Amino acid sequence: MIKKLFLLLSLLWLTACTGVPEGLTPVSNFERDRYLGTWYEIARLDNRFEEGMSQVTANYSLNDDGSVRVLNRGFIDAESRWGDAEGKAKFVETPDIGHLKVSFFGPFYSSYVVFELADDYSYSFVTSRDKDYLWFLSRTPHVDEDLKQHFVARAQALGFAHNDILFIDQSHHTQQ
Repeated sequence: MIKKLFLLLSLLWLTACTGVPEGLTPVSNFERDRYLGTWYEIARLDNRFEEGMSQVTANYSLNDDGSVRVLNRGFIDAESRWGDAEGKAKFVETPDIGHLKVSFFGPFYSSYVVFELADDYSYSFVTSRDKDYLWFLSRTPHVDEDLKQHFVARAQALGFAHNDILFIDQSHHTQQ
């Protein structure tokens, strides 16, 4: 009985880690192959695994098994060195829904929810299992002020801690 209860609680916990925050919907008509490649982190809500990092990028490529290889890289300012983390992402439902689960630590997954995506895949707004996580990614290291303001307004309307948004230093990347 205890084993069954433990298994049930474990499954509920794992499901909660790959859920979607209330009030958000992952994008539909998502095209994995168009999403692959390099993205520059324009802004985020700070989190423990990126704290103190600038020049952050995410690179997505296809693994042989059909999953997505995730390579996050950033400059750790206080230590004057680069850090990176490699993970794997899989779709939670179907490949045309922008809701994936990402693992950097073995069997433990967390949500990767694309809730806004430009038609031309030039920018993406992403969150995780709850509204403590938020990212603004772009195909270029620099975006115009109107798009930054759109991101902040959207974050505010959806209930994110918009006053805590950090805009990431990408000044070492050349303008594209």
